[in-house]
Amino acid sequence: MTGLDWLVVGVAVFVASCLQSSIGFGMGMVAAPVLAVVDPRMVPGTIILLATALTALVVVRERTSVDVRGAGWALLGRVPGVIAGAALLVVLPERGLAIMLGAVVLFGVAATAIGWSPTPRRGSLVTAGAASGLLGTATSIGGPPMALVWSGSSGAALRSTMSGFFLVGSLMSLAALGITGSLDARSLTAGALLLPVVGLGYVVSRRVNRVLDRRRLRWVSIVVSAGGALVLLIDAVA
Repeated sequence: MTGLDWLVVGVAVFVASCLQSSIGFGMGMVAAPVLAVVDPRMVPGTIILLATALTALVVVRERTSVDVRGAGWALLGRVPGVIAGAALLVVLPERGLAIMLGAVVLFGVAATAIGWSPTPRRGSLVTAGAASGLLGTATSIGGPPMALVWSGSSGAALRSTMSGFFLVGSLMSLAALGITGSLDARSLTAGALLLPVVGLGYVVSRRVNRVLDRRRLRWVSIVVSAGGALVLLIDAVA
């Protein structure tokens, strides 16, 4: 990649890291479309690697607010989702997968925007975890399902619980990508080079967290989810 390419990627990763540290997700939503344009080989591997490092930082910072029980049920659903996502990444045409996933996310966003929010009970958590595992492993965008089901949580609880879920879930996805041969040396090298940018976004997020109350947090989640889904659909039909 050229110097300009690295600058564009760095800015995208910085913004994505700041957002994910603030609301619990957003790395894939913001950074994945940019990396896919600059160098498609960095998606999903590099994004998942960076998300793993970032979520570990957030979990350590806000470990006392983690909903361990809720994250546990979501991770139970994540297991089959990861397996399905890895399989789809191998056999399903990229265009078809993007259209399907984008449509599902937009449906969920529309339902939440009009006031619907699934109660974070056992069934909805397992279902959301499965959807997140499939989306996250196949496209590196696994935040929307969990953001919808946990959208009523407070800032600290949302960030810490989602980060705990994504820390373990990302490790699952990385293992699945490694087994299927979808994680190569280029993804690992790019991830290592971009780690300082992730750290900078994490530090800046502390200021962002001071102005995000529960209502703003909910709408940021909705807008980011819709934006990521639209990017997927536009890229697929272009």
